[in-house]
Amino acid sequence: MPEKLKPAGETRAADVLHRMRADIINCTLKPGMKLKFESLREMYEVSFSTLREALSRLVAEGLVVAEDQRGFIVAPVSIDDLNDLTDVRVLIERECLTLAIKRGDDAWEATIIGAFHRMDRLQERLGLKYYLSEEWTKLHGDFHFSLVVACQSPNLLEIRQKLFERAHRYRRMSSQFRTKWRAKDVEHKMIMEAVIARDPTKAGKLIERHIRETTANVVKYAGHLFEAPDEEPRSRAVRVSA
Repeated sequence: MPEKLKPAGETRAADVLHRMRADIINCTLKPGMKLKFESLREMYEVSFSTLREALSRLVAEGLVVAEDQRGFIVAPVSIDDLNDLTDVRVLIERECLTLAIKRGDDAWEATIIGAFHRMDRLQERLGLKYYLSEEWTKLHGDFHFSLVVACQSPNLLEIRQKLFERAHRYRRMSSQFRTKWRAKDVEHKMIMEAVIARDPTKAGKLIERHIRETTANVVKYAGHLFEAPDEEPRSRAVRVSA
């Protein structure tokens, strides 16, 4: 349904959901942060019912945690969660790539090349601080999506996108402490070439290495922000949000 034909309440609910999701992923709303309705109502300028609907959706996506009788908090972060998230992302990404390589056509290949070109050129213009750019972040997401969109499975793509967004929250946290980033442009180009060459084995190995090396860097640079294994869940949430 086109946005202009949607009821006003439905459009507003979708808008606040999108904004809250972005604020959690970008760590504007920090891991473990208590989500108070009054503060959120003022921040997003919406009703309590709209907020509750958005929070319920974010709980289903794993970005918000509902605490019994105590409201909601932004989902905490932990090494265990990051490792589990990484393992699941590898499985999903490899499956999506395999199907996309099998089902994709020439137009799909052109989309991948175009997405890489836009991301690569912007990175060249931005220089060493490219990773701080919201525009580059969007183009990076577009490139990775272009690789798998031809898999022709809406359910797989939906699961993959949610995992990608959750992983971005970890990447965003680590970017605050990195002194330099690895040459991702080379990695992206190698993945693109393997996909266009219709080599699912090589493409799968490259995307797995790409994901796992990113996780290793997140742990290296931002591991001190994560939950410790022997802490209670509530105390961990407080510590991470401090």
